[in-house]
Amino acid sequence: MASLISCPHCGARPKEEFSIRGDASLVRPAPDAGADAWFDYVYLRDNPRGRHSEYWHHSSGCRRWLIVERDTITHKVHHVRDAALSKLGGEPA
Repeated sequence: MASLISCPHCGARPKEEFSIRGDASLVRPAPDAGADAWFDYVYLRDNPRGRHSEYWHHSSGCRRWLIVERDTITHKVHHVRDAALSKLGGEPA
């Protein structure tokens, strides 16, 4: 049986309908930030172990950006919310 993601707009859908963008906790540097800040933002990523929030795009469904909180060890999805309504930080696209 396929893994399901509970889209707040479409209901439970197979994970294959979604694409992952990455860490939802990243905050984009200011346009005038130095090269080091931009290098870190573009190229350096943590590889968290455990619960982690990520941007997912429901590319084969409602086409909304979502924030999916999942466990990177078990891949269990704990919570899904609309990224446009979230105050977590970062930008969904």
